[in-house]
Amino acid sequence: MSAYLVAILMYMTLVIGFGLYVSKKKVKTSDDFSVAGRRLPMIVLVGTLLATWCGAGGITGSANFTYNQGPWTGFLYFSGAPLGILLLYFIAGQVRKLSAYTIPEILARRYGDFAGCLATLCIFLAYVGIISYQFLAAGNIINIVTGMDLNTATLLCALIIIILTVTGGMISVAYTDALSAFIMVGSFLIAVPLLFAPLGGIAEAFKNLPAGKNTLGGSLTPAQTLSYLLPIIFLMLGDQNMIQRFSAAKDSNEAKKSNIGMFIGEVVVVILIVLIVTAGIFLLPDLKRADSVIFLLAVQKLPLWAGLGVIVGSMAFVVTTADSYLLSSASNLTYDVWFKYVRKSGGDREKLVFLRILIVIIGAAGYVLGRYFPDILSIQMYSYTMYGAAITPALLCALFYRKATKIGGVAGILAGAAVTMIWETVLHKPFGLVSALISVPVAFLVILLVSNLTQHMEKVDLDSMYLAAEQSSAGGRK
Repeated sequence: MSAYLVAILMYMTLVIGFGLYVSKKKVKTSDDFSVAGRRLPMIVLVGTLLATWCGAGGITGSANFTYNQGPWTGFLYFSGAPLGILLLYFIAGQVRKLSAYTIPEILARRYGDFAGCLATLCIFLAYVGIISYQFLAAGNIINIVTGMDLNTATLLCALIIIILTVTGGMISVAYTDALSAFIMVGSFLIAVPLLFAPLGGIAEAFKNLPAGKNTLGGSLTPAQTLSYLLPIIFLMLGDQNMIQRFSAAKDSNEAKKSNIGMFIGEVVVVILIVLIVTAGIFLLPDLKRADSVIFLLAVQKLPLWAGLGVIVGSMAFVVTTADSYLLSSASNLTYDVWFKYVRKSGGDREKLVFLRILIVIIGAAGYVLGRYFPDILSIQMYSYTMYGAAITPALLCALFYRKATKIGGVAGILAGAAVTMIWETVLHKPFGLVSALISVPVAFLVILLVSNLTQHMEKVDLDSMYLAAEQSSAGGRK
């Protein structure tokens, strides 16, 4: 157990040390801190995109889902991300042209300031949930390898992640993300053949899957399966972390190429996670809570050298995802609320300080939320749906639907958020359906209907939005 702890501490020391170095040498402005000065190369972009998306949700909540429903249903569930990435290709270049810091900034340009404020609130509600289960997953890893009390371990991990994010911002996050992606993929590639060796190989294991875990859909109805799939697709399409990284690219072409690299990497990661969890169905049968199946396999069923790689790789993905969502949430509140409405005359140095203070506050909120909602999969699906329903329909219409009006955009954001909250917290998921199956179509429908009804009230000009962004960006380069 001490070897696992030493390996984790070495990794943590490395990333924190790098963050401190970058903070001193590279972070001079809030632009450096938030979007890495918009100069990230493609290989780093691919690594940070992959590491940001593949965090605790994939190796805990989604692993739990795959363990209980079987690998074929797991592949179907995980397919939401690659599908979202393919669609995201058509968004990446458009987003980079806008040179925006945040999603609410884009929505405010198209739908007005009130829409931007609503989007900030919805993103905050979704991202605090995502941050909370990153902390919980990191705490689970420490708990398993050391026996430390889970609450103490979660608090310790939360503090380390907050420190990393506060030090270097996007620059340190992006480069440590890329390193983490390589560690995770490499360690999982090694683990798969070792875990399947005692089972007679992958093909033999799939032949002998237990009843209820050997079909496409498992114990779920088609509608239930779709309700789990939709939140992932729509979170990916509008995820501010993806948008923020595209904005950090050198140009639109680099943003598009990095999206292709992310797609390839995501397919590899999905296959590896599902295979490892499938081995867990046989090697660790009858787990009551399967959130920790990958970590338990690493410690109990792999040789030490291979288990160390899986544990450190898993911790790396959790840490990189958590710091990305912390930075993204703080950027929202800084640029879209505080310095837009409260401190309009604030200087760049003040923005940098405020970003760091907010990271600490948001991190504390995420830790507290995790104490009250310990079920990672339920937090995961609620957070994904809140974001996918409230933000993504409005964003897609802002970028591509020329008839979308300000009133239509605001109505869509409100409808997506309201239906999600009512379905999840008041109605408690009727028919076992995750709310995305209802809230996402409702949000799109409301935007279309209201925009058509209010078309005569305003002039919509998408081209002018892009032209203004390009002129602003050119002015900044001069």
